[in-house]
Amino acid sequence: MDQSRKIIHVDMDAFYASVEQCDNPELQNKALAVGGGSERGVVAAASYEARKFGIRSAMSGEVARRLCPHLIFVKPRFSRYKEVSKVVHSIFYHYTDLVEAISLDEAYLDVTNNKKGIPSATLIAEEIRTKIYELTGLTASAGISINKFLAKVASDYNKPNGQKTIPPEKVINFLSDLDVRKFHGVGKVTAEKMYRKGWYTGSDLRNQSLSNLEKHFGKSGQFYYDVVRGIHLSPVRAQRKPKSVGAERTFDKNISSEIFMVSRLEDIASALDQRLLKTKISGKTITLKIKYSDFVTQTRSKTVPYYTADIAVILEIAKELLFQEKLKNSVRLLGISLSNFKKPSTKKKVEAQLKLPF
Repeated sequence: MDQSRKIIHVDMDAFYASVEQCDNPELQNKALAVGGGSERGVVAAASYEARKFGIRSAMSGEVARRLCPHLIFVKPRFSRYKEVSKVVHSIFYHYTDLVEAISLDEAYLDVTNNKKGIPSATLIAEEIRTKIYELTGLTASAGISINKFLAKVASDYNKPNGQKTIPPEKVINFLSDLDVRKFHGVGKVTAEKMYRKGWYTGSDLRNQSLSNLEKHFGKSGQFYYDVVRGIHLSPVRAQRKPKSVGAERTFDKNISSEIFMVSRLEDIASALDQRLLKTKISGKTITLKIKYSDFVTQTRSKTVPYYTADIAVILEIAKELLFQEKLKNSVRLLGISLSNFKKPSTKKKVEAQLKLPF
């Protein structure tokens, strides 16, 4: 277990919804959802007042209204969210250049050797959260520990508007008592499987051998074996590269025939082409995403033996995937993405880090 690193995970509290409430005082302390409240609408984000009624992101707007009849829906303003996000991320760079942006509202920071020479990562997190509030009027939560896994788990511990530090000497005890459902990377299905085996806490997981974990969870078994012992060596990567580039469209009306979907795929491919031109990357794997009217999502992929960014080639493969098998239901959304990118041939740079008081 590497105890020399100091990692902070900063997570804005209900970001989209909080921006809307901050910009419009009439929405403060109200059950609010960003997204569409119509039959075909989807919740992109929910305020904490709405979450008390069970409202969650990716939920159907229709279901959300049933759970909370007085729920207020506002249309998303992504340009505004990006604007606020730039302010938040600019604060991070006052302390370190090792910033790994996960999304508009979430990032990892390696402050082991920080620009201000502050030995305490806990104090740095407090300063960052204070500055975020002063400049944006929004609150953020933070987790502080020796690696990204622990920092992520810790940031959820005292949400909203709080922080949690897990120092090196308390890592094992903290993980021992932690419910497996709180482990970042353990989804609902996996947690239920662990529960059925009588593994409820980190202590229960640590009592399992590596071979037993791999037997039940495959390659993920190694991950669970390591993290429950406080081992997670993934570095904070500045300028985090996307694993895929894609575009998708939700239709006003469900489509039942593949023939009518071809023209939609052409529009989607055009949008993807613009993104590929900006990113200047090529890949081998083309994936077609299909979301049915019952919200079940299916993906169909094909990997070619060469790298490509040729949208004509990508579109033809997407069409091929569309006709690969019969549709299971009427379709509400289609998407095309490119992944499995060409890796640049650069040598890995290793930097030594000094061990400072936590």
